[in-house]
Amino acid sequence: MQIFHNCVPFYVSAYYLILIPLVGCSFHEDMNHFSSHHKSNISDNFHKLSRQMTYDITIHGILLWASLGFLFPVGILIIRMSSREAPGSARFKAFFYLHVILQILSVLLATAGAVMSIKKFENSFDNSHQRLGLALYVVIWVQVFIGFFRPKRGKKERGMWYMLHWILGTIISLVGIINVYTGFIAYNRKTSRSTTLWTILFTAEVSFIAFFYLFQDKWEYMQKQGVTLGDLPITLSNQEIPERFNQKEMLPEPCGKRNALVNLFD
Repeated sequence: MQIFHNCVPFYVSAYYLILIPLVGCSFHEDMNHFSSHHKSNISDNFHKLSRQMTYDITIHGILLWASLGFLFPVGILIIRMSSREAPGSARFKAFFYLHVILQILSVLLATAGAVMSIKKFENSFDNSHQRLGLALYVVIWVQVFIGFFRPKRGKKERGMWYMLHWILGTIISLVGIINVYTGFIAYNRKTSRSTTLWTILFTAEVSFIAFFYLFQDKWEYMQKQGVTLGDLPITLSNQEIPERFNQKEMLPEPCGKRNALVNLFD
C-alpha cells in the first residue's frame, strides 16, 4: 500500500497542472457564451430572483464548500498524518477518530446541501454542476457504506478494501473541489453577482491544504539532513565500514590450514 501513498503527490500535482486549468478554461468559455447569448435572459432572471432564493443558493454553496471543499480534504490530511504514528497508540487512535468525525460531518453537510437543492431549486441536470453534484452524492454514500465494513488489519480483504477506499476518497476530494468551482460559475449565472473574491479565497485554501499535504512527506526527511554522527555524516557507507572491519578481524586467516600443514612437515 506504500505505492499508493507515494502516488498521492503525483495526483495532487496533476490536479494543479491539469484540472485547475481546465476549470479556468471552462469558466472563460462559459462566461463568453453567457455574455454573447444569455446576457439579457440572466438580467431578467436577476430581477425576478427573490431574496429567499438568493439566500437558499448562498446557504447551499456554503454547505458544499464546508463539506467537499474543506472538511473532506482535511479529513484525508489527518488520516495521512496518522501513518507516522505507531498502530494502536493514543495519537494514532486520536487521528483515526478525528478523521471519522470530520468525514461524518462532511457527509451530513453534503446531504443537507443535496436535500436543499432538490427541494428549493430546479434540477434539470442540464449543466456540469448538477451532474457532478449528483454523481458525487452517490459516490459519497458508497464510501460511507464501504467505511462501515472495514476489514480488520491482517485479513486478506484489507488490501483490496484499502485500495478501493483510497481511490474513492481521492476522487471525491478532487471532483468535489472542481464542483465548488462550477458552483461559483452557476451562482454567477443565477444571481449575476461576482464570485472572483470567493474563487481566490477557495483557491488559497485548497493550495494551503495541498502544500501541507506534500510538505509533511518531506518534513521528517529534511530534519534528518542536519544530523551527524561524530565528525562523520550519517551515510550507509560510513555505517557499514566499521562493521566490515570488525568482520574482517573475526574471520580466520585464509591460509591458516596450509600453514598448519607446512609446520607439520617441517
